[in-house]
Amino acid sequence: MEANAAILIGMGGLGCPAALALAQAGVRQLTLVDGDRVELSNLPRQPWYRTADVGRPKARVAAERLQKAFPGLAVRVVAEHARPDTVAELVRGHDVALDGTDSVAAKYFLSDAVARTRIPLVFGGVVQFEARAFRIDPGGPCLRCLFGEAPDEDEVPTCSRAGVLGALAGVAGALQARLALEPDDASGSARLHVLDARGELRVRTLSVPRVAGCPGCGAGRSAT
Repeated sequence: MEANAAILIGMGGLGCPAALALAQAGVRQLTLVDGDRVELSNLPRQPWYRTADVGRPKARVAAERLQKAFPGLAVRVVAEHARPDTVAELVRGHDVALDGTDSVAAKYFLSDAVARTRIPLVFGGVVQFEARAFRIDPGGPCLRCLFGEAPDEDEVPTCSRAGVLGALAGVAGALQARLALEPDDASGSARLHVLDARGELRVRTLSVPRVAGCPGCGAGRSAT
């Protein structure tokens, strides 16, 4: 697809490399959404930030660096967290959204928003030595088709609790950018990309079918 405007929700280990890859690919407008501030622990795997940036809003720092590196790029900053009641308004007007969050709840409400807004979303997640990415187009399959209902936040390891291989996050973010630029998939299935960095980097691609009656993407619902 020709993506002239993309929104990145979360400017951490996934969002930073994804933003760079999109800018290099010629995307003309980026919206960066993140309510966090730069911390020392971010520096090894989030390349837009420096020690002097500690305490500053991530989205604003990343925007400054992107605009310096790509003078023709238009960058909008939203220095707050996306919420279920704001996500639809945030993503409207964009060609594609990318999920760079580290919250199970956020990933699910971002996935659910695709059905309401008709804006494709590229899911991404990385924990320890494994990363996953897949593109959610309007009509599904969605995150609920893949994983079922959202588990409790404390039951799922996240990069903040379990750690992450920084280089793998960079690869996964670049993969998300590539998926964001692919054509819409109208086949009723999607491809889940699983990156395993234990030993040599291995990549598996699995087919994800739509689930009839899914409450997230509405696959199988009769028209009303």
